[in-house]
Amino acid sequence: MENYSYNSYTLQLQGLNVLKASIYPVYLFFFFSYLFIMVTNVGITVPIFIDKNLHQPMYLLFCNLPVNDILGNSILLPRLLLDMLRPPSERLISYYECVVQAFTSHMFGTTSHTVLMIMAFDRYVAICKPLHYTAIMTNKMVMELTVSAWGVAFVLVGILLGLTIRLNRCRTIIMNPYCDNASLFKLSCDSVFINNVYGLTFTVVLLTSSIGTMVLTYTNITVVCLTSKNKSLNSKALRTCSTHLVVYLIMVFDGMSNIALHRFPQYSDYRRLCSILFHIVPGSLNPIIYGVQSKEMKKFFLKLFKSKNTLPLI
Repeated sequence: MENYSYNSYTLQLQGLNVLKASIYPVYLFFFFSYLFIMVTNVGITVPIFIDKNLHQPMYLLFCNLPVNDILGNSILLPRLLLDMLRPPSERLISYYECVVQAFTSHMFGTTSHTVLMIMAFDRYVAICKPLHYTAIMTNKMVMELTVSAWGVAFVLVGILLGLTIRLNRCRTIIMNPYCDNASLFKLSCDSVFINNVYGLTFTVVLLTSSIGTMVLTYTNITVVCLTSKNKSLNSKALRTCSTHLVVYLIMVFDGMSNIALHRFPQYSDYRRLCSILFHIVPGSLNPIIYGVQSKEMKKFFLKLFKSKNTLPLI
């Protein structure tokens, strides 16, 4: 039964539908996933800041990904963990907190695309224009790319949520384990035609730009590798680009799965779980994939462990 309340500032989250016997295993999975995300992403960000050997455009641009993973998961998972231990009637959230959570959630997804787009541009310049790389990828360019990645996401998501918060609300139940834009505008009894049009346009523009950037950059990189006899260049291209492409494909697969499940209301529980995994899976795999592939990152950690092992005993 729908709960009607005009412009209420207290909302109720539906949460995850988990069997009582499975609550604690699922809770522990999310808890250790969050802990793993924090440790690995902080662990891969700190070396980039403190090691001068890692002050390269590729690593500085990549650093945006772990920062985004930390912010996106920190807004979502702690609150989700608390709600899992509460009965449904006590899963309450203020309207303003819900808006912040929705904004952060959409910023996470949008910034993941924009950051991977600027990283693709960096790989394109490094492999297709190696002689001009240092002239193009200056500190100023790195800063401009970083600001544009976050700035574009901020503007797009700001408009998305701005169109939603203007609506009057006549419902109080969020039909999701966390707040997002669709859940918020579904609280309204006003017309949401503009929201649907902008939301669809936003999604199409973002995905077209993202996929288009990947296709163009990787097509050019492939052509250069096939026509080049430089084994060192081809090896570098394979190592760095395969890493970037794997991360991108994981993110796209997660996102597409979530979108596809929206078309099947009978699988709403799977959709809710998939929407949470959209945050967890990339946040867990990104630092592992880049950490394993990066020679400079391996050297940093080997040097760190060796220095600890050679400390004099007191």
